[in-house]
Amino acid sequence: MSKKAHHLGIISDTHGLVRPEAMRALAGSDIIFHAGDIGSPVVLRTLGALAPVVAVRGNTDRDRWAASLSVTETVQVENMLFYIIHDISCLDLDPGAAGIRAIISGHSHMPSISEKNGVLHLNPGSAGPRRFKLPVTLARITVRQGNIHPEITYLK
Repeated sequence: MSKKAHHLGIISDTHGLVRPEAMRALAGSDIIFHAGDIGSPVVLRTLGALAPVVAVRGNTDRDRWAASLSVTETVQVENMLFYIIHDISCLDLDPGAAGIRAIISGHSHMPSISEKNGVLHLNPGSAGPRRFKLPVTLARITVRQGNIHPEITYLK
């Protein structure tokens, strides 16, 4: 295993808005995962100026530009699989049996970190336009020597 830490930026539900404070919070990421409801290809280009972006299509990403996005993605970091899906209720596999170490999802706009049967479940919340009284958030994950350290970052 590598001794180098891997820094993952996790964002979701931008709905076409990339806040300057989100860009600052994601600076230094080795890769950025966007868990859907992107809103515009400009969001992906803007985030891509910081680091490579792996994005999934959310339920509001219906325009032609989003047609090439998958509804799920799997990314390996060190020896662990990260599974990205917009709406966790659409999960149609057993993550433990599939060898997945972490599930990244969005949709609810509610940030959360939990572990179920040895699988990290992370929802970064929404970094886009404020919805109701929900916080504006994203997440960061540090991966080092087989350990995952997630944290939620409150932007506003």
